[in-house]
Amino acid sequence: MEMPKPDITVLDRKSEIVQKLLKVLPKDAVIFEDRETHAYECDGLTAYRCAPMIAVLPSTTEEVSAVLKICHAEGVPVVPRGSGTSLAGGALPTEDCVILGIARMNGVLETNYDDRYIRVQSGRTNLSVTGAVEANDFFYAPDPSSQLACAIAGNVAMNSGGAHCLKYGVTTNNLLGIKMVMMDGEVVDIGGAYLDNAGLDLLGVICGSEGQLGVVTEATLRILRKPEGARPILMGFNSNEVAGACVSDIIKAGVLPVAIEFMDKPCVEAVEDFAQAGYPTAEAVLIVEVEGSDEEIDEQLAKIVAIAKKHDPVELRESKSAEESAAIWAGRKAAFGAMGRINDYMCLDGTIPVSELPLVLRRIGEMSEQYGLKVANVFHAGDGNMHPLILFDANKPGDLELCEEFGADILKLCVEVGGCLTGEHGVGVEKRDLMSTQYTDADLDAQMRVKDVFDPKWLLNAAKVFPLASSDARRSA
Repeated sequence: MEMPKPDITVLDRKSEIVQKLLKVLPKDAVIFEDRETHAYECDGLTAYRCAPMIAVLPSTTEEVSAVLKICHAEGVPVVPRGSGTSLAGGALPTEDCVILGIARMNGVLETNYDDRYIRVQSGRTNLSVTGAVEANDFFYAPDPSSQLACAIAGNVAMNSGGAHCLKYGVTTNNLLGIKMVMMDGEVVDIGGAYLDNAGLDLLGVICGSEGQLGVVTEATLRILRKPEGARPILMGFNSNEVAGACVSDIIKAGVLPVAIEFMDKPCVEAVEDFAQAGYPTAEAVLIVEVEGSDEEIDEQLAKIVAIAKKHDPVELRESKSAEESAAIWAGRKAAFGAMGRINDYMCLDGTIPVSELPLVLRRIGEMSEQYGLKVANVFHAGDGNMHPLILFDANKPGDLELCEEFGADILKLCVEVGGCLTGEHGVGVEKRDLMSTQYTDADLDAQMRVKDVFDPKWLLNAAKVFPLASSDARRSA
């Protein structure tokens, strides 16, 4: 993968920049020794690595503003970083950049149960937002598989979703307001503790902008009452295509589960070995969960079971206890980690119309044979957000490049059938050269003109999202 050319002038002035940063941050918040900056050389997309020039760890919005003022004045690129769990290289550094990590900014600033919102610093982890309100029977809905570690800042940057987004939506549907620091250090508040903001939907522009427009330091999030109850059902099928057809039929029937999750046989086997969740022996497994009162749950599950039986399932198992429900979900949440124990893999993030699931799953199987690389499928089937895991050997010359070529073909297929390149992982560096597959030159120019307004010097995370030649040209203009 081609990396942007470093600014040699900036590298030569590293010591001077460090000294300026030390005037606005505590000593332990400025990391510049080579042996220490390597801790920030990659994110969850570990195939690509590049140590930053400097990393900083501010604790307040004011410190973030001070850092950005210095970098703006000195022409230093800045890469915002939450918890570093991005699977698309969204927090991959360049060697002349400052990594701005917000992990120390993890406090709860305000909780309002009457108006159903919580205001937190953006370094707070996703799961700990629910942890702050669950004693009062509330929860925060978006639940990425990395929710134990991923930060709200990264969720906002990538518009993250999760298993339960079929019913509750992704981050943008649960984000009310933000405090953000612009590249020149200006602090702005957008949205607030209410549902709709007057004027232009700037909150919608920023959510999903991948850290290119500003650094989010606070977020006001919608919290919801916990449902009366929830119950998953586990289904096993004889093929990926049949499982995909079952998902399509459930959605067409007008039933709205809170989640429909898909795992194929390679993934199920890895999960069973790791989490011992009690999954059936089948070519494909679905987890379908519904919520509500006992009567509502019984009615919804009866409809779902009737649909599933038309597809000759090898097993239908309704959870009978809280412990069994927890085991079912523990297996799904452990899927990525379980696969990582046995093989190097690249996790994709294409999204397709649900009706195209059978076709796309069949084509992925055919391409797997063509490329000679195995694929494990695990994804949010209810909204068509696919996560094929392409297995490869990182120590085998040429395997990574072959994996990337295979992945590009899968993502092109997603666009071809009416979907898009990403659902929740973002574009980052992984898909930036595929953007022209989905967008015309005029589309891309319109998007880049938005960045021109927020970050005229193109210093914030500039080597991401857009084809490298385009962002380099913008930055040097």
